[in-house]
Amino acid sequence: MRSFITARRLIDGKGGVMTGQPVVEIDGARIVALHENAPEGAELRDFGDATILPGLIDTHVHLNMPGNGMLLEEVMREGVEVMLATSVGSALQALGAGITTVRDVGCFGTTAFSVRRALALGYATGARVMAAGAPITITGGHTWYMGGECDGEEALRHKVRALIKDGAEFIKVMGSGGGTLNTASWRPAFTQDEMDAIVSESHRNERRVTVHCLCAESIDIAVRAGVDQIEHAGFIRRNAPQHYDAAVAERLAKSGIPVTTTLAVGATAINAMQQIEGRSPEQDAFLARWQRMLAENVEQFTRLSEAGVTFVAGTDAGWRFTSFDSLVLELQMMEQGGMAVSDCIAAATGRAAGVIGLEDRGILAPGLLADLIVVKGNPLEDLAALHDLDLILQGGVDHLPTPRAQRAAQAMTVPG
Repeated sequence: MRSFITARRLIDGKGGVMTGQPVVEIDGARIVALHENAPEGAELRDFGDATILPGLIDTHVHLNMPGNGMLLEEVMREGVEVMLATSVGSALQALGAGITTVRDVGCFGTTAFSVRRALALGYATGARVMAAGAPITITGGHTWYMGGECDGEEALRHKVRALIKDGAEFIKVMGSGGGTLNTASWRPAFTQDEMDAIVSESHRNERRVTVHCLCAESIDIAVRAGVDQIEHAGFIRRNAPQHYDAAVAERLAKSGIPVTTTLAVGATAINAMQQIEGRSPEQDAFLARWQRMLAENVEQFTRLSEAGVTFVAGTDAGWRFTSFDSLVLELQMMEQGGMAVSDCIAAATGRAAGVIGLEDRGILAPGLLADLIVVKGNPLEDLAALHDLDLILQGGVDHLPTPRAQRAAQAMTVPG
């Protein structure tokens, strides 16, 4: 059955904007056509002074984690059954915020594959899931609890094959340490030969590779290996503030490898701490540390953007206090870092889909999936409009937005 969605403006996800009375014609799960004006005889769903745009895409989430402050070590102790239930709830929370697709970049074992399958079968409702499975990490490396430990070139090639056998749609690699206890975020994890082996085996099997990089040397190793994407792109040093390395940034920009932002991690941590009355000295220290780190991360984002690095939007949802409805906050942080609003929206729609290899969504165009949202007002004037959802369509099927009062209670502010 065909339906016709109209509003005052339409953002197509690839840079185009239609105004007046643009109409999206949908047949089943697909978009049939875009019309500048209503076709004769069409029964319109008219949303008035609103904006139609593609369903949002969060390119960096961890569905197993609740985003309520729990550490990875605490989540792992809950057991696989709880992690599966948590993952379904996470996908539902994302969908209720207009995020119709999430990319899980690290889960316990095969849990994200199971959730992806359950959603596809219609046993649960939530954002579509693209999944890598357990991230490849060195023995004792970042997120080793998830089951991706591996060392040595031949073993790493086998690990890539095993992940693909289990259902990995892309390969995630922990190129440096991170928030896991006893790992070194200021030091690369894999040798150049090891990273080369991961990338060549993945590409031979038609899988893209994205790499978590928190230090400059890990970025360089990933760039030389020819990875497809980098997560975070930090410049962390041991016992010192981050130090932007212009030469590394230039090599990254020249490579054309896109980077995922994940600025919301710091913003949500700051918000969570600021809401606590009578903070302890330890909580004050935690707040101060995240304020410093977020300021550094926004500065790196700005300088990398100015150097010509391409960004897509990802929140790291699940990690620390980062909820699965924080993607709009991520876009607002990107705007704060100097990115144009239209570019921020592209980073969570058409550009995001292209970078992660989803050619059937992210853009409003004939033949693509009818994944779209309608929001009150004009997000090109204020990204906060993306919170005010009138409609969520996923494959042409209506889904309920999170109630407005609940969204207001959960609203995150943009740290100054």
